[in-house]
Amino acid sequence: MLAAAFADSNSSAMNVSLAHLHFAGGYLPLDSKDWRTIIPALLVAVCLVGFVGNLCVIGMLLHSAWRGKPSMIHSLILNLSLADLSLLLFSAPVRATAYSKGVWDLGWFVCKSSDWFIHTCMAAKSLTIVAVAKVCFMYASDPAKQAGDHKRRVWLVLVPIWALAGLLPLPEWFFSTTKRHAGVEMCLLEVPAVAEEFMSMFGKLYPLLVFFVPLLFASFYFWRAYGQCKKRGIKTQQLRNQMRSRQLTVMLLSTALTSALLGLPELIAWLWVWHLKTGGPSPPQGFIALSQVLMFSISSANPLIFLVMSEEFKEGLKGLWKWTVTRKPPAISESRESGAGDSEVLPDKAPTSTPGEEKPGSPSLGKEQTEKAEAAILPDVEQFWHERDTVPSAQDNDPVPWEHEDQETGDRGK
Repeated sequence: MLAAAFADSNSSAMNVSLAHLHFAGGYLPLDSKDWRTIIPALLVAVCLVGFVGNLCVIGMLLHSAWRGKPSMIHSLILNLSLADLSLLLFSAPVRATAYSKGVWDLGWFVCKSSDWFIHTCMAAKSLTIVAVAKVCFMYASDPAKQAGDHKRRVWLVLVPIWALAGLLPLPEWFFSTTKRHAGVEMCLLEVPAVAEEFMSMFGKLYPLLVFFVPLLFASFYFWRAYGQCKKRGIKTQQLRNQMRSRQLTVMLLSTALTSALLGLPELIAWLWVWHLKTGGPSPPQGFIALSQVLMFSISSANPLIFLVMSEEFKEGLKGLWKWTVTRKPPAISESRESGAGDSEVLPDKAPTSTPGEEKPGSPSLGKEQTEKAEAAILPDVEQFWHERDTVPSAQDNDPVPWEHEDQETGDRGK
């Protein structure tokens, strides 16, 4: 009992001494060993689900772009999926490793770039959702005009998005560093006295520019797009475009709302930490850790929304699956045909190849087999019509048919 009380007193003393520190890089000295196990396990599960989902979405979009001209909306969704995949590949494992250990041993560079990279991807996703909402409104207003976009226009949108997203959290890169505190290596955000006012302003403006303003603009464009979808068209094509626009608007709106709800706890933890007053209550460790898990779960929720709510994504995923599966059988059949002893076809029915014949697996093979099957039906009838077509054609072209009729009569008399 005395040892437990002594340990609790040391832990509480350590919490008091660490309350004024601003941790960076996802490092948080958790007291409970259960949290050190639960949080990494949740992050690993989120990474696995999000990795598979985003790979499916990216593969479907790249396959669609390879088959035809990519649209602006597909390019923006691809950018959103790439940002989610980057978070799951590079940031979530760092957070899981930092939470599972009591010290920071990932190095100076990871400490300096971890928060900056996470907030860069999050800002890029927020700005991309605004761009998607605007393009969705333009598509709902005139689907025929927005059917295709040039690659130059796509890059003119994506480059400013990532440039602005990389600049907004840049102060975190400058002031994050590793430092030894209480005999333990930690990743901290140390702000010098000269930059305290600037960082205080940064703590207020960053969530405003990355969360509230993009959400406001996206909601405005989605509301106008949904209003356009309610207008009834007269022609059948207009009704189809209207149904497609409504489905697209609801899917993208669901993505924006899910991102806002799952990112709200992280925003609350951010504002709490940045505006923590001296002697005020600090945010609970479990709340901070779970809020970051919810933030990473956005990257797993987005591809699930795309694959569940969009019929186009479902059909595209089925087409991608068929494309990957149908590419393998021709190679297997060719390898089987190459072996003489493995063939089960009788010699008199074995297929023979000619220089002009199509190879197995070619696109026109099925069509030729159908034509050959139709031509092989009733060969006597085919011969009858062949002779009927060739003989009268020669008589019709004869300039003096009566002379040949007399000659044929004389021949029959003989």
